Amino acid sequence: MLTVHHLGKSQSERIVWLCEELGIPYELKLYARDPVTRLGPPEYKALHPLGTAPIITDGNLVLAESTAIMEYIMTKYGNGGLVPATTDPTFADYLYWFHFANGSLQPNLGRSMILGRVDLPADNPLLKWVTGRLDLAMGLVEKRLGEKDYLAGDVFTAADIVTVFSLTTMRLFLPMDISPFANILAYLQRIGAREGYRRAMQKGDPDLTPMLS
Repeated sequence: MLTVHHLGKSQSERIVWLCEELGIPYELKLYARDPVTRLGPPEYKALHPLGTAPIITDGNLVLAESTAIMEYIMTKYGNGGLVPATTDPTFADYLYWFHFANGSLQPNLGRSMILGRVDLPADNPLLKWVTGRLDLAMGLVEKRLGEKDYLAGDVFTAADIVTVFSLTTMRLFLPMDISPFANILAYLQRIGAREGYRRAMQKGDPDLTPMLS
């Protein structure tokens, strides 16, 4: 049985959402963060040597890393859903945005979060470089969503599922004003209207109002 081990308010929301969009059977196990450290509890950390979210188990398999898990589930259980065919003109765009999420956007957010905690002066060269890189990444997403309804094109795909956490729940850890990004805000309203997203957030984080604005 496919089991999604969901650490509250984490990137594992992506996996719950993926399963809901695909309509596949899965077991959901919820883990609360430590109220002081904000890290996963010991029983979550015991699942995988890194103890990071997300983690799934499937029989004897234990698998971590968002995109690895998503590719595994889509390949084994997805029946071709949420991924354009290789003959589709949007296939290369899909690949780019699917990997952009954790290859560019989330790392820039993570670096900004860490530097924001060490109280560097605004003119610090490293801080300025990281801020500039994040601005570039957000600007690229904003531009793309001014051209298309979804990241791969006009159809919702797994590239959207892997990206939305960075634009929403990640702001619990790195407060960010997204009001200047009109296209991103409109996109998040389209996402919030999806039944699969609503079900996933209600099941995984029922105490969290999705951060869609």
